[in-house]
Amino acid sequence: MRARFTAVALFACLGVMSVAQAAEYTRVNTAASQISFTYNQMGSRVYGTFGRFEATLDFDTLNPANARTTLRIDLNSIDAGSEDANTELVKPAWFDTQRFPVAVFESTGFRQIEPNRYLLTGRLTVKGMTRDVQVPVQLKPDNAIGIFDGELVLKRDDFALGAGEWADSVVSNEIDIKFKVVAPQQ
Repeated sequence: MRARFTAVALFACLGVMSVAQAAEYTRVNTAASQISFTYNQMGSRVYGTFGRFEATLDFDTLNPANARTTLRIDLNSIDAGSEDANTELVKPAWFDTQRFPVAVFESTGFRQIEPNRYLLTGRLTVKGMTRDVQVPVQLKPDNAIGIFDGELVLKRDDFALGAGEWADSVVSNEIDIKFKVVAPQQ
């Protein structure tokens, strides 16, 4: 009798633990979230951010294959570390924000790699050009908040960023983009 009670109690605890690990995230706290980037320029590492963006998220830890997300980045909100850089980056040779003020990422799939680690696939559109990208993402659950950390390397040449006189510039072709998306648990 005691062994049966212990087995039932153990299964009940395991059931509660698996339910406790299930979480849904459907809103993004953009004020707590961040998009940053680093690149090399003339042998120095430069850091920058985008100050304004919108994001949608529909993510259930029990069904990541059905997850969706969209990210819309206001390219005029760039801070590349200096006013000169910020002024140059919105010009036609770079982002051409007069014609293309927003960069957009739309997911096409989430695949779980291991617990709390996913491979996010999607389409990134910058300067009117769309490319397929893959982004490794780690979910860091923290009480009733999910923190999604991801990183991808964008190649300037893929989006004609730094065209014309900047094509052979002192700015690296690889731009390391990192994001932290904070979402309250539903």
